[in-house]
Amino acid sequence: MPETDFIKMYRKRYYGIGIGEVRAVKWPSKKLYFIYNPHAGKEHIKGKLYGILKVMADAGYELTVYPTGGAGDAVEQMEQMPEGYDLVVCSGGDGTLDEVVTGMMRRKHKVPVGYIPAGTCNDFARSLKIPVNMEEAARIAVQGENFLCDVGSFNDNSFIYIAAFGIFTGVSYSTKQEIKNVLGQMAYILEGMKSIYNVKSYQLKVTSSEMSFEGDFLFGMVTNSKSVGGFKGIIGKDVVFDDGVYEVTFIRRPKNAMELQDILAALLVKEIDSKYMYSFRSARIEVEAEQEVPWSLDGEFGGEHRSVTISNNPRAVEIRVTKECRKSITCEKNLATHRPDHI
Repeated sequence: MPETDFIKMYRKRYYGIGIGEVRAVKWPSKKLYFIYNPHAGKEHIKGKLYGILKVMADAGYELTVYPTGGAGDAVEQMEQMPEGYDLVVCSGGDGTLDEVVTGMMRRKHKVPVGYIPAGTCNDFARSLKIPVNMEEAARIAVQGENFLCDVGSFNDNSFIYIAAFGIFTGVSYSTKQEIKNVLGQMAYILEGMKSIYNVKSYQLKVTSSEMSFEGDFLFGMVTNSKSVGGFKGIIGKDVVFDDGVYEVTFIRRPKNAMELQDILAALLVKEIDSKYMYSFRSARIEVEAEQEVPWSLDGEFGGEHRSVTISNNPRAVEIRVTKECRKSITCEKNLATHRPDHI
């Protein structure tokens, strides 16, 4: 499409004027940087892009639009984004959000982040009650309330809701959605346990101010989410995202079929069996291993490490949510002093 035709279409759609027409137009006073992964999920965003941009433009924003070109691109874009933007909105899976937050954490002046989920799992969006309808999610991004969310440090990297290793790490990506829909949490657990005796376990020493322990572990996760792998309730109850601590879970490797049965039963009823599991809250933990352990950060490969320090950065980045959602994910007792939401 020739450039003049594109400009004409843009003006007609967003400002209602054509080239050559004389009309006073109030230029947007706010600037929004929209970054999206065009390949997330089933590339669903391609048919929704115009509707998303219209929601943002109608909210009074001047838009900059950037499609990511590969892994790490969103981190670099956030680091290099010029000053002067009022809002960043990203669309993609949890990995895209992870990159945007990682880049934002490296900036001196941080900008609120809105999120339009477009991935296959969207754990964090589910926890924040952000709808899968993209235009509705865009509306929350531009009209919602800023929520100061904890962000994790993983050695020199960052994560927004989970750092994990071991047997369940890739389950949400290998289990078909139809199976999840039919069997629910059972599918998640069984898919991970199918190759229990072939899966690799790791000799670890875990240290925190709350407790220290060591042993042979097949799974571990440090989370700030109400949903992991697309399933709710696995983490525990009363999870909030701004309390400065993470929910920590480690599961020992079972020695025989009886122990495996006990672990499965405990997971299915969402109870911690202290004989095989450690579960606690902490703001900082250190994990030392006898060999390199592959970790996952927000569902993306986080590298292999023998020594890991995971710490919580309280209320480090602002995420756009609805007012009702904010009430359910904050540790604050009284929200009366905060500005009202438009949603």
